[in-house]
Amino acid sequence: MKATWEKIFEYASMPVHGTMSRKLRKGVSLQVNEGKVIEKAVIFLGEEFVRITEEPTKNQAVNSYYDWSGIKALRTTSSGE
Repeated sequence: MKATWEKIFEYASMPVHGTMSRKLRKGVSLQVNEGKVIEKAVIFLGEEFVRITEEPTKNQAVNSYYDWSGIKALRTTSSGE
């Protein structure tokens, strides 16, 4: 399933210039394993894991790490426009 999950993450995001990371596209939100809905985040797709970095405030970053094999469901939501 890793290849499928990668494609979904790639669809929902765009590359961050000069890095290996990806930023969620404007108007797209992401939900991993029926967890909380993430609206603004940077995603790193590593070989062994996925890191999702949220910035709830300007002085704080929250990193969530997922083992590829631990991802059972991804949900993307986008505006209808």
